[in-house]
Amino acid sequence: MFLRRILISNFKNIREADIVFSPKINAITGNNGEGKTNLLDAVYYLSMCKSYFNTSDTYTCTFGSDGFALNGTYLNEDSTEETIGVALKQGGAKTVRRNGKQYQRMSDHIGVIPIVMVSPSDTMLVNGAGEERRRFANALLSQVDREYLRRIQRYNQFLAQRNRLLKSDAVSGELLETISERMSPDAAYIYRRRKELCRQLQELMVSVYDKVSGGKDTVSLKYVSDLERRMEEGEGDGALLSLFEENAGKDAVLKYTSAGVQRDDIEFFINGHHVRRCASQGEQKSFLISLKLAQFSLVRRIHGMAPILLLDDLFDKLDMNRVQLLMRLVAGDGFGQIFITDSNKVRVGQIAGAVSSEVSFFKVSNGEIYEKE
Repeated sequence: MFLRRILISNFKNIREADIVFSPKINAITGNNGEGKTNLLDAVYYLSMCKSYFNTSDTYTCTFGSDGFALNGTYLNEDSTEETIGVALKQGGAKTVRRNGKQYQRMSDHIGVIPIVMVSPSDTMLVNGAGEERRRFANALLSQVDREYLRRIQRYNQFLAQRNRLLKSDAVSGELLETISERMSPDAAYIYRRRKELCRQLQELMVSVYDKVSGGKDTVSLKYVSDLERRMEEGEGDGALLSLFEENAGKDAVLKYTSAGVQRDDIEFFINGHHVRRCASQGEQKSFLISLKLAQFSLVRRIHGMAPILLLDDLFDKLDMNRVQLLMRLVAGDGFGQIFITDSNKVRVGQIAGAVSSEVSFFKVSNGEIYEKE
């Protein structure tokens, strides 16, 4: 499946756009701040029903507009079309339609059009708080496991209820127990899927990073969870409930839930050393690109088709040898449609043209998008 055409109205700094894409490589150039990344974010939004960069839709509408609309036409391998439309009115509800039919739950759309973004903001996966890595794991698993998406949403709803109850002046012990019992099986499922995800990503990363680093370094991931000891001891669906009982006094004093899968983290290592503390900027970028390409491979393996790949400012801080190597990796037979942004039009032209003859070039200037010959 690939995105054949996109219509954009009032999305960030892009007021109006109607663009036809190549099924293979789409190279997007322009100065920084002109809207290259916003175009990629619009493509991402059509798959995930949210921005890759903003947790809220507050800043997705063009300044002065009352909402935005995105419409994408996709072609399947059998040449049949899929249309996806997303619309949001300021202060109103967001609607998502597939082939003209509105979803009752937006979550039902997640995973329909697999997608992977690689961006400079991914450095937050290394340098940011655990929330960044949980968000990464949740977004990835939500594309490949609908049950995971259902359970993480339900867990978070119950967690919010539990925290409100702990903050109240009159805590109902019976209600607190009921909520905790409802959360515990979901926590066990989330734990198992995240642990398995880390195992799968590490396995896939090894071969990619080996190529990127020239075979001189090894990478590894470690899943960290409050539930680990109890799950490994076989408590299963009751592990979270047991953890809550142990932390009951602490939660009562703090007035929030102090333990659970909402505190999970993933630690990254190169040669046994923490990437955050010991890796150079170039090594961090190589690690993150390898992680994202492992994500790509995992999604492709599960879905049976290549996700759309968005490479935002990929070439910054990488030498040309690594850039060419990475482009050969991503332009192989297992990859599908690729979008690349770069402020250096000569560089992106040389690299894209060297790996595929099916390349479309676009220039972005002040939110206006032009196709180049």
